[in-house]
Amino acid sequence: MHEPHRFRSVRPDGRSGDSGRPHPPSRRTLLRSAAAGGLAAAGIVTGAPGAAAATSHVTGSKVRDLSGPALTGRFAAPWTDLGIPVRCPDGSMLFVCGDTFDGDGVGGPDWRSPVALRSSNAAPGSLVVDGAVGGSRAVGLVAEGHTGGTTAIPSDVFTVGPTMYMHLMRGVIHETHHTDFWRSDDNGETWHYLCQWPGGLHGGQFQQKTYAVADDGYLYVLSTAFDRDVTSGLLLHRVRQDAPGDPAAYAPWGYAGGAWAWGNPPTTVTSPRRWGEICFRAMGGGYALTWLNMSPLDIRAQFFATPTSNLFTTAEQTMIVPTVPGRETGNAVASPYGGFIIPGSGVDDLHIVVSQWYDAQNYRVMQYRVNGLDGPAH
Repeated sequence: MHEPHRFRSVRPDGRSGDSGRPHPPSRRTLLRSAAAGGLAAAGIVTGAPGAAAATSHVTGSKVRDLSGPALTGRFAAPWTDLGIPVRCPDGSMLFVCGDTFDGDGVGGPDWRSPVALRSSNAAPGSLVVDGAVGGSRAVGLVAEGHTGGTTAIPSDVFTVGPTMYMHLMRGVIHETHHTDFWRSDDNGETWHYLCQWPGGLHGGQFQQKTYAVADDGYLYVLSTAFDRDVTSGLLLHRVRQDAPGDPAAYAPWGYAGGAWAWGNPPTTVTSPRRWGEICFRAMGGGYALTWLNMSPLDIRAQFFATPTSNLFTTAEQTMIVPTVPGRETGNAVASPYGGFIIPGSGVDDLHIVVSQWYDAQNYRVMQYRVNGLDGPAH
């Protein structure tokens, strides 16, 4: 890595002096508008503004919807998003979802978050939701009363041996008061509180966390601010796999005194930007990072050899590009977000979970397959 870029860090109140360049309304605006009577109130009548896809050999295609009235309505979860996929100790695949509604659309009755939907078959080519935590009604995994519009949004779920872990961002959407961390020892059926972090920690850039489970006994943690309207760095920490519930055990990676080292104050490991969802995974002897990029709008991936590889110079490969409803084909998706890596897939045949939301009845979790990506240089 080289000397990091200097930039104005995100303030704990979630505001910054961003460029003012036009971009899609925030999820906070959409959720509030939905609850008030539909996304049309937020001015959303088509997909997010399109961004030209860079010429490349990457191709993508939709595999299937994973949620929707006909698929997950029987679990009282016809309208849901995110669907972070995690392989459970029993071999099933759990999709941990965000704001979930019953009824006729987003903003309908029985608002829950997070919930978990299950596919008993975990093979990427055979994923079908055939169960839910809670049975016929997918229950909220933790207590969240949504008082004053608060919610509990999952940023990551992962498994270490027989134990599953879940990280949640708490507060009004994109106004994170704190984040908290949970564990499950029964394949995601019940969750037990471990710890929390204040929303303003590291200038707000430790709100949205994603964990890569390495083979060296560590978890490597990338984090950003959880607000698409602000510019944030990408911070790196590591923690022993036997201590992720101890905030004091997280060691930052930073640049100081002319060198990068563990234990230095954290500094961004790539160019600051406005981030959507992020997903960090160990894969095929290296590492993968996928994320929703906000300007230009697309879902991207980087593949690299080690957790401390130089991401400033690692190629950013576009996987999903935006379009408008009715013109979706290949890897073009109306109002895409998410981009979480499905366990069991690889660089040469990558399966990801993509969410979509452009009106009250078009709010879903989908599976996409991406080919032609370049793997890490070793």
